Amino acid sequence: MFIQTESTPNPATLKFLPGQQVLGAGTADFPSADTAGTSPLASRIFGVSGVTGVFLGTDFVTVTKNDQTEWDHVKPAILGAIMEHFQSGAPAVEGEGGAGGHADHDGGEDAEIVGQIKELLDTRVRPAVAQDGGDITFHGFDRGIVYLHMQGACAGCPSSTVTLKMGIENLLRHYIPEVIEVRPVGV
Repeated sequence: MFIQTESTPNPATLKFLPGQQVLGAGTADFPSADTAGTSPLASRIFGVSGVTGVFLGTDFVTVTKNDQTEWDHVKPAILGAIMEHFQSGAPAVEGEGGAGGHADHDGGEDAEIVGQIKELLDTRVRPAVAQDGGDITFHGFDRGIVYLHMQGACAGCPSSTVTLKMGIENLLRHYIPEVIEVRPVGV
């Protein structure tokens, strides 16, 4: 098994491409070892000292490390953990049902606008963000403000604010005049 790695815009995060399916659909975010109980893959990766976050996509694994740890020191152990997992035959997530990318907070009167926002996020934004090893989930629309949660490589990335404001906000405002602003939310 050959696992490729790619850098991301977030220097604390690397994207690992095992060359096979990781999740059947959606994504799964494990921002700490405490949250990885349902994922044998994430639990195994958190066993590597210095790992602070694991994010699973359909064909990639994004790993975030702490500032004190150098990639040269942890990358071989992470590669080994991913390899061991795939050789074990265990699922990436038990009872796999990754998040679909939306925490549904559909407002009744805003349902059409929310539908347009989700469509643009799914077709234009999420594929581009996945290229960088992350994901963005919709968390609500209220009085012209769109609330989004950034995951994987996007969480804590130095350029995430620029991505939100200059990229996503401009895109949504261009296509949906009711959108005034985009704000990040923590979950």
